[in-house]
This record gives sequence, structure tokens and C-alpha cells, in this order.
Amino acid sequence: MPRIAIDVLLKREILDPEGRAVEDALPGLGHDGVHGVRVGKHLEMEVDAQGEDLEAQVTAMCSGFLTNPVIESYVWRIIGDDERADV
Repeated sequence: MPRIAIDVLLKREILDPEGRAVEDALPGLGHDGVHGVRVGKHLEMEVDAQGEDLEAQVTAMCSGFLTNPVIESYVWRIIGDDERADV
């Protein structure tokens, strides 16, 4: 059963106040030269599907429930055991 990682971010044209706050705070913490910070969410899940069925199921979940397609975009990928977050 593949493990899927999904990253969701606000679309570029949508203001990201949380990303801006992080970007503004970083120089004060000694991290200069950081620009364009965007804050989003990362999801991981196991999906009992393969191939085209997997793609269709993940796309349906993302566009129909896990994101707001008006203001958010997403990317997903299959991750290996070495990339999995501790759950």
C-alpha cells in the first residue's frame, strides 16, 4: 500500500500573512536573505490503490475535500520508507 505525501499552499496570487510573518521574523533570528516564504500544510496517508486508481483517488480527495481549489494548490507524490514522518 503506497504512502502519499500531499503539500498544500495558498496560490501565488493569494496573500499569505503567516508566510509574511515568518519571513519578517527570520532576519531578527539571524537568517538574512530569505524571501518568498509560503506556509502551508503537509499531509501523509496510506492509500489502498495503485496506478491510475491511486491517481484518481488522490486527485479526488485533494480537489474535493483536502484543499479549497479556489485559493489553494497542491502537489502529491508517493514517498518511500526513508521519507516517512514518524507517526
